[in-house]
Amino acid sequence: MSIPELFARGGIAMWPLLVLSILALGTIIERIWFWSRILTREREVSGRVIEAARREWSAATDIAQRANKLPMGRFLYAALALESPEPEVFRLALETAANEELAVMRRGEKVLEAVIALSPLLGLLGTVLGLINSLGSIQLSDLGSDAAAGTALGIGEALISTAAGLIIAIVSLAFFRLFQGFVFGQAKVFRQSGSELELLYRQTWAIQRNAARTREKPVTTPPTTP
Repeated sequence: MSIPELFARGGIAMWPLLVLSILALGTIIERIWFWSRILTREREVSGRVIEAARREWSAATDIAQRANKLPMGRFLYAALALESPEPEVFRLALETAANEELAVMRRGEKVLEAVIALSPLLGLLGTVLGLINSLGSIQLSDLGSDAAAGTALGIGEALISTAAGLIIAIVSLAFFRLFQGFVFGQAKVFRQSGSELELLYRQTWAIQRNAARTREKPVTTPPTTP
């Protein structure tokens, strides 16, 4: 039995299932393309920026700015672009940028969640409607005849929509969990990179403040004796 025949025999519920499958497939392809571009480069960008920050902050800012097409580059540049901020402002800029980038990484999750929840229900609805049609046409006098065999065949066809709904939900759930794992991994990388950069900045800030206080401290001269 070909796919068009299965679709035709699955009943009216196959149409909304087709729409959900298209939505899920489009989201999965878009997310795969998104993650394939960033997964192998995020740690590299983070390492280069932090290593440059240990030597010169302007060089670290330039590296982060050149990597602004990647979430990690935008995340680090949001704080490095500030001009001599307080350490708390520096940390707040990192946290805000991290929340924005993680929200972008979670794009499409709501679509997959809806597909996972609705597909089995629509499949079950199609099966129930098919059973109603099949059992509603049978009569007691038809038991044991060819009409009863046709009804059994109709019941089997009614289960097609349930199988289709389960397949769509299972595939969507697998990719949903995969993408969630990517997001959790990136959140961990963001926290680690942000903490290292903030620590370096706080050390530099403390050194600069101490140097400024030393320059501002008045020099006392001993009194001259007559």
